[in-house]
Amino acid sequence: MADDFTGACDLADAVSEAGGSAVVVVGRPTVPPPASDCVVVALKSRTAPRDQAVAESLAAARWLLDAGCTTLYQKYCSTFDSTDAGNIGPVADALVDLIGDAVAVGTPATPRVGRTVYQGHLFVGRRLLSESPLRDHPLTPMRDPDLVRVLSRQAEGEVALVDQTTVAAGPAAVTAAVEAARCNGARHVIVDALADRDLDTLAIALLAMPNGVLAGGAAGLAAALARTSGTATRTSTAGACRSGVIIPARTVPVVPEGRQLILSGSCSERTREQVDEFPGPRVTLSPVDLDIGFAETVDAVAAAVAGAYRNTSGPVLVTSSSGPEHVARHESRLGPGRAAALLEAATAQIANHAVDTLGVRCLLVAGGETSGAVVRALKLGTLRVGPTAGPGLPWMVSEGSPTLALLLKSGNFGEPDLFTTAWRHCP
Repeated sequence: MADDFTGACDLADAVSEAGGSAVVVVGRPTVPPPASDCVVVALKSRTAPRDQAVAESLAAARWLLDAGCTTLYQKYCSTFDSTDAGNIGPVADALVDLIGDAVAVGTPATPRVGRTVYQGHLFVGRRLLSESPLRDHPLTPMRDPDLVRVLSRQAEGEVALVDQTTVAAGPAAVTAAVEAARCNGARHVIVDALADRDLDTLAIALLAMPNGVLAGGAAGLAAALARTSGTATRTSTAGACRSGVIIPARTVPVVPEGRQLILSGSCSERTREQVDEFPGPRVTLSPVDLDIGFAETVDAVAAAVAGAYRNTSGPVLVTSSSGPEHVARHESRLGPGRAAALLEAATAQIANHAVDTLGVRCLLVAGGETSGAVVRALKLGTLRVGPTAGPGLPWMVSEGSPTLALLLKSGNFGEPDLFTTAWRHCP
């Protein structure tokens, strides 16, 4: 169960890279899952009201269990994005109760993108999380790097730490430490990890533990579970379904030729660099303009995009990305959350228009909330993992008509020239 759409695709990419097959199912599913080693349910629950996030996660978990899932995996961001109210802790509490007599064990560490955990503290590259640009995230500012302390503020029960020394001692030591924490009343365990070998150690320990464990973390631990599970048919990450059918990793439909569109809603430092480096035509989307006249602004942006395509055969960029000072100004003028809601709704309408009217078939969407709004507006159901444009940056291919290729990008992922280079890998 992934708490946003970019994270769901990141996890599916990591499992595919590790040798398993993976598929992403959009939203609360109602039909049996596709045959795959790993089924990822993409939810838009990271910033949803807590009760909604819990309800959607529980529904997805029950669906996976009914389909024969052998291990549930709670996917959250490698930067542990949440607030003191949740939603990582409340969702984990609910899933632990669903499993029964369980403990949640995990780590957001994903070394391939520079996320590591040491003594329970989350690092982004060489910096503590609280000293990175993520401290100013407009929806989930992360100003405390101590994950035990963060999770303790939002979860029920004790939160324990399995430190680097224990991890270095091997899987048996990790298993013993988790069981000791459980016996001492802990419901949640954070685990240190500085490298992929640490994640492999944790994965081996998790797979050897008896029932009663909820695995959780970012794409790094999911990939380790896939690597260490032996064969693809027994991979147990976001949902190993006993279908008896093996779908080869990265086998995807061919995407018909069509236009390319970039929709950038993330306000992260890296996305703003990518916007600045993009040499093609761009159209700006303003929340203030949307507040004054929503329909008129959306129509004007759609018309500007159509005009840009008359002068280019390459991608066109629609961007609402802005720095912290502009975000704060918009929040002050429009009220808490209104700017984000307006931008998500407008971007979703623009995406629909681009696909239905302008012949767009390849979309690069920057930002988790923006990606969720776009994918839901396009009414996409199942996404297959395609070629990757970089770590955590898979192209996903939708099933149905029209077939679309989508790169749903977490705000801080990708090189500065991604908006130009990503298309070389488009399926």
